[in-house]
Amino acid sequence: MKNSDSRNTWNCGADLVVAQLEEQGVKHVFGIPGAKIDRVFDSLVDSSIITIPVRHEANAAFMAGAVGRLTGKAGVALVTSGPGCSNLITGVATATSEGDPLVAIGGAVKRADHAKQVHQTMDTVSMFRPVTKFAAEVTSSSALSEVLANGFRAAEFGRPGASFISLPMDIINDPAQGRLLSSQLPTLGSAPHDAIRQVADCLKKAKNPVLLLGLMASQPRNAAAIRRLLNKSDLPVTSTYQAAGVIDQAHFHRFAGRVGLFNNQAGDRLLRNADLVITVGYSPVEYEPAQWSNGQAELVHIDVVPAETDSDYTPDVELVGDIADTVDLLTEQVHQHFELSPAALTILDDRRKQRELLAQKGHSLNQFAIHPLRLVRAMQDIVNSDVTLCVDMGSFHIWIARYLYSFRARQVLISNGQQTMGVALPWAIGAALVDPGRKVVSVSGDGGFMQSSMELETAVRLGVNLLHIIWVDDCYNMVAIQEQKKYQRTSGVQFGPIDFKAYAESFGAKGFAVTSSDTLESTLRAAMDVPGPAVVAVPVDYSDNALLMGQLNMGEMF
Repeated sequence: MKNSDSRNTWNCGADLVVAQLEEQGVKHVFGIPGAKIDRVFDSLVDSSIITIPVRHEANAAFMAGAVGRLTGKAGVALVTSGPGCSNLITGVATATSEGDPLVAIGGAVKRADHAKQVHQTMDTVSMFRPVTKFAAEVTSSSALSEVLANGFRAAEFGRPGASFISLPMDIINDPAQGRLLSSQLPTLGSAPHDAIRQVADCLKKAKNPVLLLGLMASQPRNAAAIRRLLNKSDLPVTSTYQAAGVIDQAHFHRFAGRVGLFNNQAGDRLLRNADLVITVGYSPVEYEPAQWSNGQAELVHIDVVPAETDSDYTPDVELVGDIADTVDLLTEQVHQHFELSPAALTILDDRRKQRELLAQKGHSLNQFAIHPLRLVRAMQDIVNSDVTLCVDMGSFHIWIARYLYSFRARQVLISNGQQTMGVALPWAIGAALVDPGRKVVSVSGDGGFMQSSMELETAVRLGVNLLHIIWVDDCYNMVAIQEQKKYQRTSGVQFGPIDFKAYAESFGAKGFAVTSSDTLESTLRAAMDVPGPAVVAVPVDYSDNALLMGQLNMGEMF
């Protein structure tokens, strides 16, 4: 770090905070003001940073997390003390689990009142410490730049995540002394060359090697290196939901699809058949090793951090360092395409046939309400390479993660660690601000939508170019299918209907409703053509959801 500004005296700590945010390259701040933090909001007025008021603090964190995931630079959420901070926790925990750089800043009572039971007093640092990479309170105005700069460094370096910084009211209101700090993240080198050669030897001996890609694999630079490895090796590959878009069309014939939640996919079968599994950027929070590890395969871990080992995930070799550099050095050791075993070829061929069946015949599932595969097929037509897709949590999330394909890294934002409901719409707003020229499609169930639907007003106010698709069934269906399997009945999952077309229009968005099977595709196209925020409600028939937990054979369905 170095001092980047000769100024040493500030009218108030808030001015120093905002200047340090500018120094960090922050473009937007998402949040809700209050008495303990409003001095920072006032200082933002005179800055280059755009302040975006939101309707709930958790959504501020989601929006900032989307900015972080798509840019690699931490997004910022700014809220007041007490419940303003506690409302942030879900969004902050989600960012850390998903590897999204985020700096959350919360107001606090003045330092003299910390030990008293005063209005909105709360030990927020202790609350945030378990769900962040860095959590601290500024206890002196001279430390403002230092704490903020270190919060950004922690959020962005290594496997990204969230930082939390508490700003006592007197610190930001009183005059401050301090210089701005300019910092650059350290550059990681590759893993040791001897260890990389060891992995290359493992590959030469393997009969059934498989790559398992995780959340860090989808960082664009890492994705490019992985594509170079795959193009040279033709290795079979599967991925978690977070690694959507890493595989390009040139290698699609070796892609067994994504794995997660239920152990019944083509990728799971490849992993069970493997004698060597190489994970790249994988975190156990995405898909527990007990679900996929066969206990017999040699295991290689490639990541920026060491493996979090357990009895089902104990790597034989760990390549810890810059992922792209490490993968490129491994690629140099590969000199020919790998010949796959008959078992692996059979798995990949079956997966290819399933994909082709959906592409060719998905429209023939013409019941109303709409079959999930019909809707996935229709969404595939509108989610081209220029569209960013934000996916909420629910049983629809599994249908999309398994059967909708992407060929651009980080084109699909999906919650894999916390599996948080309500993320899609605020993520879409953040994504639209990062790249205003790109259409954003977000999708949720009717349950998840209502957890953040108040941000439709934010979307309309900002005029962002997004379409939100609601899969409607009046039920918390992801919970329902698991309850039904375990108890042969459901509990606590039903709720009442909403006229989502009218609801969207009450916010000033354009509303659509699919009223028949014949109008699905035309309604989606009309909604996509809206230049600002639009919402389309699609009644969905989830009667085949039980197949998600078994072996879904499209040949039998069509």
